[in-house]
Amino acid sequence: MKRVVRSTRVPIAERSEPMIKSPSVRLKPAREGWVWLKIALRCGRLLGMSAQPSWAPWLLIEICAWSLVYGCVSGVLYGSWWQDIEFLERMGACMATPGKAWAGIDIGKTHHWVCVLDADGTVLMSRKLANDESEIVSLIASVTSLAEQVVWAVDIIGAPSALILALLAKSGQSVRYAAGRVVAAMSSAYIGEGKTDAKDSYVIAETARIRRDLAVIDQDTDLVRNLAVLTGHRADLIADRVRMINRLRDLMTSVFPSLEREFDYSACKGALVLLTGYASPERIRRIGATRLAGWLQHRRVRDSVRVATRAVTAARAQLIVLPGQDLTASIIAELATNILALDERVKNLDAQIAATFDQHPHAAVIQSMPGFGAFLGASLLVGAGNLRAFPSAGHLAAAAGLVPVPNDSGRRTGNLHRPHRYSRPLRHVFYLSAQTSMMRAGPNRDYYLKKREHGRTHSQAVIALARRRVDVLWALLRDDRTWTKAPPTLIQAA
Repeated sequence: MKRVVRSTRVPIAERSEPMIKSPSVRLKPAREGWVWLKIALRCGRLLGMSAQPSWAPWLLIEICAWSLVYGCVSGVLYGSWWQDIEFLERMGACMATPGKAWAGIDIGKTHHWVCVLDADGTVLMSRKLANDESEIVSLIASVTSLAEQVVWAVDIIGAPSALILALLAKSGQSVRYAAGRVVAAMSSAYIGEGKTDAKDSYVIAETARIRRDLAVIDQDTDLVRNLAVLTGHRADLIADRVRMINRLRDLMTSVFPSLEREFDYSACKGALVLLTGYASPERIRRIGATRLAGWLQHRRVRDSVRVATRAVTAARAQLIVLPGQDLTASIIAELATNILALDERVKNLDAQIAATFDQHPHAAVIQSMPGFGAFLGASLLVGAGNLRAFPSAGHLAAAAGLVPVPNDSGRRTGNLHRPHRYSRPLRHVFYLSAQTSMMRAGPNRDYYLKKREHGRTHSQAVIALARRRVDVLWALLRDDRTWTKAPPTLIQAA
């Protein structure tokens, strides 16, 4: 005869209230084991428990999940805590919200496209977003409500993404950078050849979900951002200057080729001052060398006598009047005036860059190294951002493309070649600083000459010097000291 054991607890079937069902995995048979694990772990975290999924048996997890809801495994309610509505709401919210999500943003000028994925790659959101502050703030709130942690990824770092990156940084979100080349390579792994903003944002989110080595975007400080604006504006002015000088030389070749060959108009200020008043052979011959030298000296031209003599000699070598000479001479004078005004703007801008760069805590250390001035130092901060974010000098050199990468396959080993993915502006800064430092006597020139004696070309020797200078700069920043010609003692280095 079977022995019947009566319990003082009331079975669920005899209660008039509806049974509170557990978030059972049996409602989702396709993902049974995974859902059971999520339920048990989330409920355990909700109650302050700790679980390790690597060793926990599935049966034990099922028992824990039923125990959390019913109070025991037998289905008999124990106690009155199951009537706590607040606890049930918290448990439901905990199980309904994914632990982590990835949001990919396809950056555009006027609109963006955002796609959010969960840990399984399921699309939680995919929508178009205007590049407007109110809409971006609303989107951030919507996306953060979908998961406990959201990892953001963008494909462009620049003017179109400035607003959304600033708002994400203000809300404390982590943003990663998926370069356009990486996104294009990842797109080929998905079905279909079509390209849409929705697909691009999905690929960006998938890239951030799969790859954990994407670079984290550091929000620039106001000082670094100001340096970026100033150096960018200076680059535009220099480009305009080069364009105007090329146009000037082309016009002079068409009407006054002998004078065009006499001077380097990109470096000789006296020649530009000469062209503002005398740009035709006839006028230069008429005024003569003596009066032209006085005219130039009155305008503070250095070595005015030599400039006047060379100009008169070139004018006497051309007696013919070419077609359109008078009109072209007036345009040449206007271009020369604009170039001189542009040089003054660049000079004032350089002073502003130097004053802004001096406010940075690393300015004294960077400028102490030979070859680094205010402009190259500012360009270094703009290109590298936070120099302390690089774990070692090798990481900084690799970011600048100064470290060769291997190209081995099978038995073919030891093959190194030039990298293709690196920061061009950062490499340009280190190359120019190394080339400037080796022009003067000192350890930089000695190292350059040693590489030349080993058979290296000029570019190879400068790159090798730039790589060595990265190590020196890293050590100076690490020790927070300025560069000296004499090496530091062991006590100072320690």
